[in-house]
Amino acid sequence: MNFLRGVMGGQSAGPHPSGAETIQKLCDRVASSTLLDDRRDAVRALKALSKKYRLEVGIQAMDHLIHVLQTDRSDAEIIGYALDTLYNIICNDLEEEEQDDSEEENLQKQPEDLGSQFTEIFIKQPENITLLLTYLEEFDFQVRWPGVKLLTVLLKQQGPQVQQIILVIPMGVSRLMDLLADSREVIRNDGVLLLQQLTKSNAAIQKIVAFENAFERLLDIITDEGNSDGGIVVEDCLILLQNLLKNNNSNQNFFKEGSYIQRMKPWFEVSDDNAGWSAQKVTNLHLMLQLVRVLVSPTNPPGATSSCQKAMFQCGLLQQLCTILMATGVPADILTETINTVSEVIRGYQINQDYFASVNAPSNPPRPAIVVLLMSMVNERQPFVLRCAVLYCFQCFLYKNQKGQGEIVSTLLPSTIDATGSSVSAGQLLCGGLFSTDALSNWCAAVALAHALQENATLKEQLLRVQLATSIGNPPVSLLQQCTNILSQGDKIDRRGSKVQTRVGLLMLLCTWLSNCPIAVTHFLHNPANVPFLTGQIAENLGEEEQLVQGLCALLLGISIYYNDNSLENYRKEKLKQLIEKRIGKENFIEKLGFISKHEFYSRAAQKPQPSFSSPDHMMFDHEFTKLVKELEGVLTKAVYKSSEEDKKEEEVKKTLEQHDSIVTHYKNVIRIQDQELEELKKQVESLKAQNEQLQTAVTQQVSQIQQHKDQYNLLKVQLGKDNLHHSSHGDMAQVNGVQPEEIGKLREEIEEYKRKLELVQEELREKDALIKTLEFSPAAEGTQQSSQTNTCGPKADNDLNKEIETLRTQLQTQSTEIAKLQSEKQELLQKLNETATLSEEKMSLKQQLDSSNSTVAVLQLDISKLQQEVAEFKKEQDDLLLLLADQDQKIIALENKLKELGEPVEDEDDTESGDQGEEDEEDDGEEEET
Repeated sequence: MNFLRGVMGGQSAGPHPSGAETIQKLCDRVASSTLLDDRRDAVRALKALSKKYRLEVGIQAMDHLIHVLQTDRSDAEIIGYALDTLYNIICNDLEEEEQDDSEEENLQKQPEDLGSQFTEIFIKQPENITLLLTYLEEFDFQVRWPGVKLLTVLLKQQGPQVQQIILVIPMGVSRLMDLLADSREVIRNDGVLLLQQLTKSNAAIQKIVAFENAFERLLDIITDEGNSDGGIVVEDCLILLQNLLKNNNSNQNFFKEGSYIQRMKPWFEVSDDNAGWSAQKVTNLHLMLQLVRVLVSPTNPPGATSSCQKAMFQCGLLQQLCTILMATGVPADILTETINTVSEVIRGYQINQDYFASVNAPSNPPRPAIVVLLMSMVNERQPFVLRCAVLYCFQCFLYKNQKGQGEIVSTLLPSTIDATGSSVSAGQLLCGGLFSTDALSNWCAAVALAHALQENATLKEQLLRVQLATSIGNPPVSLLQQCTNILSQGDKIDRRGSKVQTRVGLLMLLCTWLSNCPIAVTHFLHNPANVPFLTGQIAENLGEEEQLVQGLCALLLGISIYYNDNSLENYRKEKLKQLIEKRIGKENFIEKLGFISKHEFYSRAAQKPQPSFSSPDHMMFDHEFTKLVKELEGVLTKAVYKSSEEDKKEEEVKKTLEQHDSIVTHYKNVIRIQDQELEELKKQVESLKAQNEQLQTAVTQQVSQIQQHKDQYNLLKVQLGKDNLHHSSHGDMAQVNGVQPEEIGKLREEIEEYKRKLELVQEELREKDALIKTLEFSPAAEGTQQSSQTNTCGPKADNDLNKEIETLRTQLQTQSTEIAKLQSEKQELLQKLNETATLSEEKMSLKQQLDSSNSTVAVLQLDISKLQQEVAEFKKEQDDLLLLLADQDQKIIALENKLKELGEPVEDEDDTESGDQGEEDEEDDGEEEET
């Protein structure tokens, strides 16, 4: 212990040992001591010396420290000291308070790559990284935290090598993901820094980290820390998210599919009181905006970008960004980055572009956001980066947006200009910037107007109608004429900024305007001063600054030749080429044309759509214009070298090709119409089939119902037969197998006979009653004798009469009982007769329904057969048309071969496109035949 006391600064009797000797003794103590306490004290002493004597400790003690990590796993304290010591000797970033200005330290200057060298020594054995990962699984703070710091610094020094080792280790990356779930914020925050270094430029590790639920955990941390109001932890999480998403399509898709874009919206909920933006909040919000741009970057695949743009609109993220855009008190750098973010969120996606067009600034009266932004772009007092951001926003708004292009150009047309002048339109701002005395405003307005005409021939023609009032008393001039007037004046106008910037912007606008628009070329050539100005500019030998203008003039003159329809006699293609040959020379013309693509500003602009320039003087080319130059440079070179005969032949061939193309397009239209008709017929057939199936199911249902009714009818017949048999046992009637019409007639006849008998009996009864009455009420007319005779013979006659009356009464009662029985039987038979009649009527109606359904099925089958015949006829007609198309293609190929024999260049794209179209037609025919 006396030795350690001397090392740690205590009083010693002998001479003071040097640092190297002390470190050597400590290393021997670590290697040879059997007691754990002695080894722990020695490692603690090495840790204390590791910052001051970094080189000596690294050289002498690294192997001993690794051995301690391998053998002393049970003691957390010595493991923590060993990890801290390794961190100190590998890390290059020493803390300022521990740096000493003594002479001894000045003499011991250490090389800058010392940490990298020690890292190579440590990772030479991959088992060391595996060992370190096992210590990261320990929960003890004094082991886990030094391990996290050591692995982070190893990744900083030798990132790719350490990444490959961790990838090979089983579950290596997954172990590190547990650091984000640690309840101790220090370890969690350093774990975020570790994952930052781990995921740099390694797509495989990025995917593993993403699928280990990193997005969920990081977003939870950002939310818990307060979103944009959080501290540096939010910044670290955002940097890690950028590492995971940037240039990684798989992770971007996973982020979108996991609905994590929706969780980004609260980040941009800025309060109305925007005062007091801290530096950390500005940094956090800047990184959040950059993260949104990573998801919708123009370099991403178009499908992935559009799906993210759609999700951002649906969740309200775009609306939130537009709120920040129109808010007051937002710092300039945040406002600039927000404009760039909104630009890429709406770029090329029609729904978002339409929404942005509807956004109004909170002013009185309300103005469209586009107008407010353009006012900033043409205002020379605004910061340069903000003006570039507004230009990029305007370009993204018009990208693949013909509707937006038309709205911008319409604000310049005479019929839509506000005569009262109460509001400023986008077109008026662009014209004002185009003709101002600020060179940067000229360039920005020219490029913005060029984007309004990009790939839209209709608007190029409409813009020729725009008239400008130059001064009071002078007639108005067209916009095209005014552009050429300013271009010809050159440096005569005193402008602020670059000398050539205005002319470059105007020339880019004119080249975009005239390309693929023969009418605009005719208007341009109609001014007799334009062609002499261009030839004069190209022919002069000017300095390096003017070479760019010369190249653009050559490009504009070449466009005037290539897209010339020869409507002006003095400026036909041949005359313009003769003028070039006499005044300039073809080789000189081509050389000047090549100045554009060889310029360094051209190369910078061609890299990405966003205009990013270090200074306003470097703002020369636009990204979309570089595409136009690349497309036209070779074509214009060939057009200048062609002779008049070749031009005539080419025109003839073009005419024939146009005729053939018109024929082909006509037949294609016919085929397209027939295909549409076939599709409609197929749909009709499908609908008829569906109806047929429905009717068939209805028929089967009706058949089953008829069968049920038949079964019920048979059951009723059986029941009626049983009832008739029961009645026949009590009477004189007999029925066989139910009630039949003949039996019913017999029953009716019997009923009539019984009625007649009943009437006869009733007549007899009436006669007897009359007789009885006459006998009872007859007067005594013959005196006493008669009365005596009557008295002697009266009782005998009364007895006879009474007997007859009794017999008649008994007969009458029996007959009345029989009549009552017959009437009841009659009622029962009538009721059964009615039931049988209703059943027969139902049977007849069901038969009629069955017959009608069978007839409809037959009609539908006839319709289907007719439609199939029509489909076969259409297929036959289409085959004939395809034969005609094949003949036309052979003629076209023959004409192209003739052109090639004559030395004329033939574009292969049309051939391939026509071939592809033919293959597609054949495939469609094959599919139709299969169906």
